[in-house]
Amino acid sequence: MSELKLPHGPVRFNQIGYVVRDLEAAVRAYADRLGIGSWHLYTYGTPLLKYMTYRGRPQAYRMRLAFAQCGDLQLELIQPLEGPNIYEEFLERHGEGIHHLGVVVPDLAEGVRAMEHQGYVLIQSGGGHGKQGDGGFAYFETESPFATVLELIERPKERVPPEAVYPP
Repeated sequence: MSELKLPHGPVRFNQIGYVVRDLEAAVRAYADRLGIGSWHLYTYGTPLLKYMTYRGRPQAYRMRLAFAQCGDLQLELIQPLEGPNIYEEFLERHGEGIHHLGVVVPDLAEGVRAMEHQGYVLIQSGGGHGKQGDGGFAYFETESPFATVLELIERPKERVPPEAVYPP
């Protein structure tokens, strides 16, 4: 494969995603030991996500997420709850750790088409989690060339309020 190209320009990583077994414990550790936060916690799945796919098929799954800014980079902690999903696969194969690098794109559908055109396989996606039913994400099998998964992220215009914030 040649150089990875996205329609909106050069690849700039905006997010690092970690898979963890205990979201609350991980959030406390990052906040209390490293001073990173505030963390915004959500549960993604139905009814918040309007569509979900896993390995090429519609598939419901659920996960708890926490987001915090660390400079210009967003950190995401993910605890899988129900699957099947790529987070459970990661925990089984690798244990906890860095799961993906995320790239914010202005148009997710266009980004997905560009990735697939270059031969990358979509392994999981979901979306509709914004207040207006917008926003989405798509993960691609890129472990072979990049040693990690690549996620394309279209941020919603407005997020729903978090279920919790830590520290409060």
